[in-house]
Amino acid sequence: MPNLPRHALLDDAGLNRQHVFNLADLPADLLAPLDLRPGETQLLLFGHAGRRLWDCVQAQQADGRLGAEHPIDEHSQRTVERWLREALPGTRARFVYPVGLPPGQHVGLQRLGSLAGWHHASPFMVGIDARWGSWFAYRAAVVTDSGLPPSPAVDLGHPCPSCTHRRCIEACPGRALDSGRMEIEACQRQRLTEGSPCASGCVARLACPVGAEHRYDISQLRHSGRGSLEAIRRHREKPGRV
Repeated sequence: MPNLPRHALLDDAGLNRQHVFNLADLPADLLAPLDLRPGETQLLLFGHAGRRLWDCVQAQQADGRLGAEHPIDEHSQRTVERWLREALPGTRARFVYPVGLPPGQHVGLQRLGSLAGWHHASPFMVGIDARWGSWFAYRAAVVTDSGLPPSPAVDLGHPCPSCTHRRCIEACPGRALDSGRMEIEACQRQRLTEGSPCASGCVARLACPVGAEHRYDISQLRHSGRGSLEAIRRHREKPGRV
């Protein structure tokens, strides 16, 4: 992890993965959606790994400090905003994830994660590494005029090529991984089937033994599963979709 100023504030809030990119070092196609402005020099990527972030979110929901619809985004934004005020006072900063960009424009989070050393492809299309397994996610990205030392890539290793169990492929009830690659249509059909065990979370992901000690608890799995299932329904109900 980079030794960011006051990084303990981020770690304590569960945003325990942090990476500083110099914009000048990033590929042009990654920069294109960001609509960069004069003076902007760096992109700061924040993620969480393990259970700490959800523990913080639940505690704040219990005392009414967070809403029910997007509590993780709210918590992440507030944490990063506080960190910017305390660690980088006077720095100009704007979010480009989870908010901040026009509709249809998206930050290439998985590519940024690959450049940071966090992200390796898994059969079930969620990033994975040898320590945390797939139990991490990207939570915020901010473009700034800061001059922080850029972070070296921290690669904890790709566990999939040496895996002989292939439990994720065997566990998928929709057989969406049988080819070794995720078949999106098969996955979505299975998730939308009434009574599907995949409705509230990916069964293949749960079967993966890597980083199992960091696996999200059931309330977080259900929260994330509801959001992704609704996104699938909205996508499949778009006019003109065959």
